[in-house]
Amino acid sequence: MSNLTIKPEKTRTRLLTAASRIFAEKGFQDATIAEICGQAKANIASVNYHFRDKETLYLKSWRFAFNQELALYPPDGGLNSDAPAEQRLAERIKSLVRRIGDENSYSFAIIHKEMAQPTRLLADILDKEINPQRMEMFALLKECLGQAASEQQIHYCHASIMGQCFQLLRLRHIQGAKPFRSQPSDLSDLKAFAEHVAQFSLAGIQAIRSQTPH
Repeated sequence: MSNLTIKPEKTRTRLLTAASRIFAEKGFQDATIAEICGQAKANIASVNYHFRDKETLYLKSWRFAFNQELALYPPDGGLNSDAPAEQRLAERIKSLVRRIGDENSYSFAIIHKEMAQPTRLLADILDKEINPQRMEMFALLKECLGQAASEQQIHYCHASIMGQCFQLLRLRHIQGAKPFRSQPSDLSDLKAFAEHVAQFSLAGIQAIRSQTPH
C-alpha cells in the first residue's frame, strides 16, 4: 500500500474512532462534526471526502465500533460449534457482558442514545447486524430449553438475559463513560459479573426445562 493510500485510510480510521466515541456520549443530535474532527485531528473537508455527510458517518462509525467489539469479544467465545449448547450459551452471554461493559466499546451505547432520541437512521443496519445475533441466541436457547419449549419461553429467557446484560449500560448512562470505577463492591469485577449472569441464566433455563412437559 502506497503512502498516498495509507494517509487517507489513517484519517478515515481516526474519524470513525472519534465519531463512535462522541456519538456514544452525546447521541446523533448533540454530536457535532466540528468536535469529531477536533478529536480526530482532521479537517471538516475530510468528513465530506470519506463519508459525504453526518448521517453516513453515524452509520459507518456504528458498524466500525460493532465490528471492532466482535473481533475483541467473539460471540462464540472461541468454542467449537460442537460444544454442548449450555457451554456455547454461557460463552455468548459472557462475551455480550464484556462487550457492553468495556468502557471502550461504543456500539451499544450508541443504540442506547438512539432509543432515547430516535433518528431511525440505524433501523436497517441494526436489522442486518443485530438480528442475526439475536437469532443465534434464540437457537441456543431452544437447544438448552428443549424442543418442547414454547416461543414465549424462549423470548422470555432472552429478555431476562438481555436485561441482566443491559444493567451495565444503565450504569454507564447514569455515571458517565466509565461506570465501574465507583462501583468497587457492585459490578466493578466485570469477569465475575459475566460469570454470574451466565450461571444465573443457565440455572433459570434448567429450572424452566425441568417443568416443561416432554
